[in-house]
Amino acid sequence: MQFVHVPVLKNEAIEGLHIIPSGTYVDGTFGGGGHAREIISRLNGEGCFVGIDQDQDAIENGRTMLSMIKNTNCQLVRDNFSNIRTILKNLHIESVHGILLDIGVSSHQLDTGDRGFSYMQEAKLDMRMDQRMPMTAADIIATYPEEELLRVIRDYGEEKWAKRIAQFIVSERKKAPIETTSDLVEVIKKAIPQGARKDGPHPAKRTFQAIRIEVNDELGVLKKAIRESVSVLKPGGRLCIITFHSLEDRIVKQAFKELENPCICPPSAPVCVCGRKPVIRVVTRKPIVPSEEELELNPRARSSKLRIAEKLPDTGLINYWK
Repeated sequence: MQFVHVPVLKNEAIEGLHIIPSGTYVDGTFGGGGHAREIISRLNGEGCFVGIDQDQDAIENGRTMLSMIKNTNCQLVRDNFSNIRTILKNLHIESVHGILLDIGVSSHQLDTGDRGFSYMQEAKLDMRMDQRMPMTAADIIATYPEEELLRVIRDYGEEKWAKRIAQFIVSERKKAPIETTSDLVEVIKKAIPQGARKDGPHPAKRTFQAIRIEVNDELGVLKKAIRESVSVLKPGGRLCIITFHSLEDRIVKQAFKELENPCICPPSAPVCVCGRKPVIRVVTRKPIVPSEEELELNPRARSSKLRIAEKLPDTGLINYWK
């Protein structure tokens, strides 16, 4: 199996981790191992690396890759990165020096036609990042009420034609099942007026993104993962998160803001009485974006943003933060 991965913002993310050669680091989205290779290359014999991915293809590729690396302190776990605390506990690792999360669908998943992620390739409507999950994109299209389809397409796809698309899906599925990527693309094209399809991205792009996010609960997973990740960082440890669209970046930005300034006392209060202390220091006041040189080599990096936070000392498990 060929699993080609061009890591986005690789140098910026690796530098942001401030890697200590003897430290312990986690790549929560192992993917093709592009970031992982660079992390491992900076560790010595005492350093430890943990790779996490829920995709079986990534795990199989990762095992092959790690078998050729001399550093033996490398672990690969098939799981969702939002379960990082449990994963590390099972590995008898109490805390780590750094965590990297590269959010969203991988290039391999997009390019593997039979996974159903791409509106450009004919396939069954699947879109599961973890092939063990019970619900597929086809299930959502077949069973969600119109108001739920509207919510998903509007909120997760930021699609202005969401209402019409939801209406057309419900109408068309009564005539025949919508089971493949091309089936769904045709319904979307019918829903969006021809004049509105002349400019901008592919008319199915936003809806496919929305359905994929719903299938994998991507935003809920990200919210949980930030809390879990910060709780297992050592003081001074770094959390680096790469996002690819505004919904993800907004969650990271807001979460970092709340963790850096969690006080809920009224602004007029003379002193803080809520007891909520800062948990992190935000390293990147503005997100780091790809250079023009990187965009020339990898156009898929265009929408990526990197935000970095550093764990403060004596902050505990941040149980107050939801």
